[in-house]
Amino acid sequence: MITKGKLYLIPAPLGEGVAHTLPQYVIDILHRLDIFIAERAKTARRFIRETDPVKPFSELTFYEITKHTPPEERARFLEDAEKGKDIGLLSEAGCPGVADPGAFVVQTAHQRGLEVVPLVGPSSILLGLMASGLNGQHFCFHGYLPPRRPELDKELKFLEQRV
Repeated sequence: MITKGKLYLIPAPLGEGVAHTLPQYVIDILHRLDIFIAERAKTARRFIRETDPVKPFSELTFYEITKHTPPEERARFLEDAEKGKDIGLLSEAGCPGVADPGAFVVQTAHQRGLEVVPLVGPSSILLGLMASGLNGQHFCFHGYLPPRRPELDKELKFLEQRV
């Protein structure tokens, strides 16, 4: 019987040139992996390059995911994990799966009985909360606001009524 691989949730730094802020064990896991799922392969490669990878990029596989990626394609990204290969899920910045299309991959991994391993790293949401001075005991994240009016005004009124 083949042991299933794991899905590692690898946080990406919130800026360029700051990969050194990640714990060494996160970088060690990153360097062990051959398969990555990311919003953009170009950004993922740039981040991995900053960590001084031991493997050439020609040996790595990158799958791209967006909020529009169909469920059957997301499931296909995890086929290697079902065959025993570990996979890394990268966000554009911050934590995969938090206000991020990677949540769909994590959900599919759970449905398929794969072990999901979140790794320590930066989160813009938590950093913003820490810097706000607001009560973290009653914090609620509602997602990103729409970028344009009138959707923005409608969402702000909805949130105002909930507070």
